[in-house]
Amino acid sequence: MSVTTGTRPPVPAPAPSPSPRGRGTLTALAGRVWLVPVAIGAWEVGTRQAESVYFPPPSQIAVRMYEAWLTGPAHRLFLTDAALDTFGPSLGRLFGGWLLACLVGVALGVAVGRSRVLADYIDPVIEFCRAVPPAALIPLFIVLFKTSTQMQVATIVYGVIWPILINTIDGARYVDRGHTDSAQVFGVRGARRLVRVVLPSAAPKIFAGLRLSLSLAVVLMVVSELVASSDGIGYQLMYTQQTFDMSAMWGSIVVLAILGYALNTFFLFAEKHILSWHRRARQTT
Repeated sequence: MSVTTGTRPPVPAPAPSPSPRGRGTLTALAGRVWLVPVAIGAWEVGTRQAESVYFPPPSQIAVRMYEAWLTGPAHRLFLTDAALDTFGPSLGRLFGGWLLACLVGVALGVAVGRSRVLADYIDPVIEFCRAVPPAALIPLFIVLFKTSTQMQVATIVYGVIWPILINTIDGARYVDRGHTDSAQVFGVRGARRLVRVVLPSAAPKIFAGLRLSLSLAVVLMVVSELVASSDGIGYQLMYTQQTFDMSAMWGSIVVLAILGYALNTFFLFAEKHILSWHRRARQTT
């Protein structure tokens, strides 16, 4: 009797299955965005049934947005001249006003938060000024700066500086006593104490104020451009309303919604990485 010898054929390895983490991420993403296509579909059906000239369907709005803003050359990311003339000035005012408010608000907030004497003089002024609506001061800003970019930036700065300032004051004022005592023991004083103890301790509150002010900056950018402006998203919104171009008007509103969502998403991403140490510290306590 003959005996055959040889090796067993290799058993194919099973195909790798998606990791639980990957499945969880996809599930969470689907759970967030499922309402978007449903809402757009309901919007499309509702507006087509209503047949109102003031409420065009989203498909018509998308076509109008594409024709007006996304038919340019490829080297400009397909942006048209109208898109550059509309979005460029608005984004410049938005980020210029917000960054200026950030610098002034954080610097003044730290000073007031760390000085009881200064706080006694400044706190009443802050409470009085932040109660005045920024839109009410637009006529004053027009007198001071004329109908210029400076007027619009001043409106944005005045409106968004308060959440930054208030949160920074609170964060700098209520630094953990154990941290300040340790800094005193190890001889950490002056600017080193400010950079290594006060600012890290106040950073979570500062970032909360920055996030709130960024959404307010979008609103005030539009408000400032509705008055005596010749370019920008706010001007485009007002012009299309006056000319009864409803598709373009709704397109401007959609762009503002996308802009606000994108800015908030990018800010949360940056905050998550910059304040990762704070999250780890809270998890260990």
